[in-house]
Amino acid sequence: MGVKIVPRHGNSLKDKLYIPAIAAGMKTTIKHFTKNLSDISNLKTMQYPEVQPTDITERYRGVHRLTKWDDGSEKCVACYMCATACPAQCIFIDAEERFDEVAEKRPKQFKIDLLECVFCGYCVEACPCDAIRMDTGIFSFTASTREEFVVDKERLMSHERSKDFDDE
Repeated sequence: MGVKIVPRHGNSLKDKLYIPAIAAGMKTTIKHFTKNLSDISNLKTMQYPEVQPTDITERYRGVHRLTKWDDGSEKCVACYMCATACPAQCIFIDAEERFDEVAEKRPKQFKIDLLECVFCGYCVEACPCDAIRMDTGIFSFTASTREEFVVDKERLMSHERSKDFDDE
């Protein structure tokens, strides 16, 4: 077997200076700029947060919520399935014994770090009790500190189901 020699490209002065590539990019930018400047009705800019998006689909996975029984207690039985399925490992559960007849265990602490979460929905799929959902419709959340992005059980249970989602 012989050795195949592959010729190298980009050795000319024109290719080394990158001027033609920069000029082509600037041409595209100027073309879009003049088109948008002459007809601003085609701009798809939204004055967020004053104007909220209206095109969010039913399948959108927003901020999590914990569902409750009719008596107001959490449906979660602290089985750790959601934490196990989470690829970002952002769900933290501390279980305690439950003394009513609903279940054996319940979460003493249930925390989700929203800065680590990738909003994949695996926790919802893994939950055998339908205790965790991502149908709040909350797509924008802000905070001043990192600690405020770690939502606890009380805050997760206070989130309501979005009115935009139909009952399943």
